[in-house]
This record gives sequence, C-alpha cells and structure tokens, in this order.
Amino acid sequence: MTNTETFPNRFGPAFVEEYRRRHGSKTPQGRELTYDNAVNDEFAPRREWLSRQLNLLPAKQADQLARKVWQDDHYWSVHFEMAVGAALRQAGLNAVYDHLWGRQTPDWTVMAATGEPLCLVEVYTASPPQRTYRSMRAWHQVTQQFKKIPIGVVLTLESTGSPIDPPDSKEAKRLAREVERALSSVLCPPRITTSLGLTFLVLADRYGRQIPSPFGLRACFEPPSSIAGQVSAAQIVPGVREKISKYRRIVDEHDLPLVVAVGAHPFTGLTLRELDDFLAGEMSMTFQFNIGDGYIGSSTFPSSRWDIPSELSGLLWVDNLFPFEATGRPNSTAQRPMPAMLASLNIQK
Repeated sequence: MTNTETFPNRFGPAFVEEYRRRHGSKTPQGRELTYDNAVNDEFAPRREWLSRQLNLLPAKQADQLARKVWQDDHYWSVHFEMAVGAALRQAGLNAVYDHLWGRQTPDWTVMAATGEPLCLVEVYTASPPQRTYRSMRAWHQVTQQFKKIPIGVVLTLESTGSPIDPPDSKEAKRLAREVERALSSVLCPPRITTSLGLTFLVLADRYGRQIPSPFGLRACFEPPSSIAGQVSAAQIVPGVREKISKYRRIVDEHDLPLVVAVGAHPFTGLTLRELDDFLAGEMSMTFQFNIGDGYIGSSTFPSSRWDIPSELSGLLWVDNLFPFEATGRPNSTAQRPMPAMLASLNIQK
C-alpha cells in the first residue's frame, strides 16, 4: 500500500481544525506568517497538492517535511523542493529525494531505469532577511489594534525619509488610543502626531474626501510593507555559487550534470522576468512597494550580464504561484549539458 493510499490528505479538515486550535488564539505577532496558508479555505487546493507530493516520499522524510513546512523559515523551501520533484516526474524522470552521496544529500538525484544516477538537481530558495518577518509581524499587530477603532478611514505613516522601526505590542495599543482620540475630535485632523514620534496621515481623494476603509466602520492602517526596495536577480548568485561549490566533487567524480532550481519567496519580488533580464544583461530596474511605504531605499545600477559558470548545467526556475510551474534555462557553455527533458520544461519566449 502506498503512502498516498494510507494518508489521503494530511493537511485536510482535521489538520486545519487542530492547527486553528493550537495557534488561532495567538496574537498576529506571536504566530507564523504562514498561518492563513495553513487554515484558510482558499489555500485548500495547495495543501492537498503538498500532501500528494509528500505522500510520494518515504514516510520518515514526509513526516519531517510536514512538521516544518508551516514555519516561516521553511514554508517556501519545502514547497519549492516538492515542486521540483513534481517537475522532474512531469518530465518523465525518476527522481529520488535526499539520496545519500557519502555524507551529502542533494535535494534530488535523477536516476536511470537501471538505477544509475543521471543528474543532480539542487534547490535554492531566494529569501528575504530574517528582520523582514519580524517587522511584518510587528506591523501586523499595529493594524489589528487600529481595526478596533470604530471610524472608517484609511491611514498611513508620514514619510521620514528613512526606515521606520515598528512599535512593540504595548506601543501599538498606545498608538491606537491616541489616533482614536484624534479621529474622534470635532475637527478630525488630516495629520495625527503621536507621543511616540510617529505621524499618521488620514488619506483623502483628490477632492479632499476621506478614503473609506475596506473594513467598513473600522479604521484601516496601511503599514510599511517591510519589503519595499529594488528587486534584482543578482541576489541569487552567491547562493547558486555555493551550491556549485558544495557538489562540485560529486559531479566531477561521477561526470554528472548539476542543475540548480531557483525559487523566490514572494517577499523578494523576484520573477522569471528579472532572472531572464539578468541572464541577458538587460539594463532594466524594478522596485516593489505599496501604499504604506514612504521609504523604498536607495537604488543601484543593474548588474551586468551574468555568465553562468560552466560547472553548472543550467537553472530551473520555479514559479511561486500555485501550481508552481518550472521553466528550464540551460547553460549553453556548460561542461555537461542540462538533460534535454529539463531544458525544454515550459520554455517561454
């Protein structure tokens, strides 16, 4: 009996109910940012897909990944690793997860029907720095406090020309009280200065009318996104080079192609377009920000064209939108060509 038959959906209704029981009462600042992905109905197809992928692995590996997938640090890396396995199978390849090579375990080893290894595929996840998660949790705590204000307006922070550190939970409550008092005054000011040195702006349209809150009769605070700034595929280079260095001995000794699959956490803003521009040397510049960002940082001139090292057979881009399609980007100067079935995956012009 296969794992799929034994465990039809390890992230089904029973999991959702238990996860809500364990974490639903925590403050937004005190729980993982992936909480909604674990419990909301809109993500049910993704959870079912993930369960199917895990059930194709040996039970011990599947259980380990299932325990850590809902942690912010591992959510996307687990999804990308499983998505690469799905892409390899879609290409008609037999792939083994965490196959042991001495003391090393590349993410995926492609095997021939005879059991001989054909290719190594290692997964690299481009991720934001840890401070991004902490900042987003803290600002989310502020938005939750503002949603208690029974006045339907939209607010943002006034720009200071530099990054603004989020307040702690006690300060968030204090800010909400001060803003509510100001909003409740006879002359609701368009600009509210607080005792913590933060100034809030009450947004209005071009005619001066206050913008209504999407929460109805509750205030909506649009905080700094914590991810505003320039988007560049150059950030993947150190990680890809590290993968090449880590597995150089194995691929040289066994004369195997090495492919690095790259997936980007949504917070990085990276897409296949940025990667292709980077590989082609296109001088394009991309920024990401939202309505609450008064500061998006400095910009640097785009990096010159990146020539993929010849030790790398190619890249496999993994999209971060479900169902996580993979796209091959072979290295034309590789010492060992990328397997044709991977190079031709979802080729986009």
